[in-house]
Amino acid sequence: MSSNLKNKIEATDTSINALLKDQKYYIDYFQREYRWQEKHIKLLVEDLTTTFLKSYDPTDKRSSIANYQNYYLGPFVFSVNPIDGKKSIIDGQQRITSITLLLIYLNHLQKDSDEKVSISELIFSEKYGEKSFNMTDELREPCLKALFEKGIYKLKDDDDETVVNMLGRYEDINQSFPEELTQDALPYFIDWFVENVVIVEITAYSNENAYTIFETMNDRGLNLTPSEMLKGYVLSKIDDAKKRVEINDIWKNEIQKLHSHGKTADQSFFQAWFRGKYAVSIRPGKAGSENQDYELIGSQFHSWFKDNHKKLFNLHTPDEFYDYFKYQFPFYAKWYMKIRNAQTEYDKDMPHLHYINFWGIAESLQDPILLSSINIGDEDESIHKKLDYTARYIETFTVRRAINYKKFGQTSIKYTMFNIIKLIRENEVDHLVINLTNEINKIDQQWDAIISFGLHGQNRKFIKHLLSRISGYLDEVTGKSSDYVSYHHPKGKQFEIEHIWGNKFNEHKDEFDQENDFHSWRNSIGALILLPNGTNQSFSSDKYEDKIDHYLKENTYAQTLHSRFYEKNPNFLKSELIEELNFKAHLEFKKQDVEDRKKLVQRICEQLWSTDYFNSKTLE
Repeated sequence: MSSNLKNKIEATDTSINALLKDQKYYIDYFQREYRWQEKHIKLLVEDLTTTFLKSYDPTDKRSSIANYQNYYLGPFVFSVNPIDGKKSIIDGQQRITSITLLLIYLNHLQKDSDEKVSISELIFSEKYGEKSFNMTDELREPCLKALFEKGIYKLKDDDDETVVNMLGRYEDINQSFPEELTQDALPYFIDWFVENVVIVEITAYSNENAYTIFETMNDRGLNLTPSEMLKGYVLSKIDDAKKRVEINDIWKNEIQKLHSHGKTADQSFFQAWFRGKYAVSIRPGKAGSENQDYELIGSQFHSWFKDNHKKLFNLHTPDEFYDYFKYQFPFYAKWYMKIRNAQTEYDKDMPHLHYINFWGIAESLQDPILLSSINIGDEDESIHKKLDYTARYIETFTVRRAINYKKFGQTSIKYTMFNIIKLIRENEVDHLVINLTNEINKIDQQWDAIISFGLHGQNRKFIKHLLSRISGYLDEVTGKSSDYVSYHHPKGKQFEIEHIWGNKFNEHKDEFDQENDFHSWRNSIGALILLPNGTNQSFSSDKYEDKIDHYLKENTYAQTLHSRFYEKNPNFLKSELIEELNFKAHLEFKKQDVEDRKKLVQRICEQLWSTDYFNSKTLE
């Protein structure tokens, strides 16, 4: 290798189209894991779609997209072997993986469209009939191939962290991608995504140079964060030196605690706090509209605060700044961290915070709504109720949309949720209950959609949440110690979705002429339960009569299929709540039994998510 080539470094602005078309990238063994979480992919989808919608006008020709606003995705660092030309990804593997998953999803969305954009060559290239994906890693290929060809992939026991995360993030994309972009706007968005998303491609011709670039970008940044710039401005407004030192110490202490939840948790906190308690405007969904409070807080909350602290915060004098950041800042930071903790670890005083951690909305909406419900001076007991009630509203909203096959990505619901934020600010508990009850009663999507709801390729995560909530609820009502956590994410053996019918069409030809019709009924919510991993695999293909005795050993919801459960547990039907649900045993499991079980699920959901919860908790 010549020393000139070895020392060469190239940096070029490029597009996703130019980055991926007919390219192959190798992932070094030490960085193969794909570790993006739900919040990362949802934020990317939110940023991309929001930026696109700022420019999109349905009357535009597609050629107009060249003049749409660009989106900067950041630098990608590659090392090129000058002998064989192989490109290794040094920095950017997480983003390339995420881009690939989004491209696969978009390719499926447009499969029935008359106006397709050619993007398959950005996902893979084909030679001698063999598909080869843009990232060369044999462990990813089965999952990528299944997602590309069918849109679904069934996890295997030996699948590693990367494959599990890839499948999870693909499902997250499906859940969060806005409905308004799935029809006429879709080809415009795909064109924009592959051509207007800007990437800086940095290429080195030696690993040494590539890693030097990587370390320089990641270890030597001295730019002030928005939190630090906000602190500088606040301290400049306090003229008493002693008070300034005091606020500086409080600030450092709170930021340190926030950083225990992640290195950017301080920025997320300020965005949630300012949006939840002070934002009064949001950008209209029209092309060319200017950003308002909500968007400005998200992109530059320090500048927004400087422009609005007099009007919205009523902060004018040094003493007002001092008092505000001495008392308000620590109060809201403390409860923001308590919210985070309750989302991660189940808290019986605020259970719904835990539920929405697994089935909620984007953090950029969810956190402001939660903080908007509490006020400095509230007693802890009141705050627990407020946060739990507000989280219950969020879960009710998302569950009812999900069973109606409606998405709830940020762009789809942000106006609804922003209005909720403004509605519940400064509410006392009783007033909050009235407002949330009214808002729940206004939700368009109704529980009767359960009758036609079932498992499909991209909603397994929600089905697991729904069945865990149902199973945990029935156990709790009947006095068992198990709950949602016991089924959704127990510390020991995990639970899996069990089809009550085995995947054997031939055994059901007495009721079905078409195999597709059989599969639709087999995947119905009325024909699904949860069983421990292993038990599920052992009996999943058996006939109902052969495995119903095994169900008698499982959770309450599974046990209610068996007639002996009612004989052994006479008190089960004596519970007033259980009596309302009208359970019955199923000696066989035919179409009518599935239909009956679907109606049971609807009754359970109506009871489980009843607004009576607010009043019963308030009276405690």
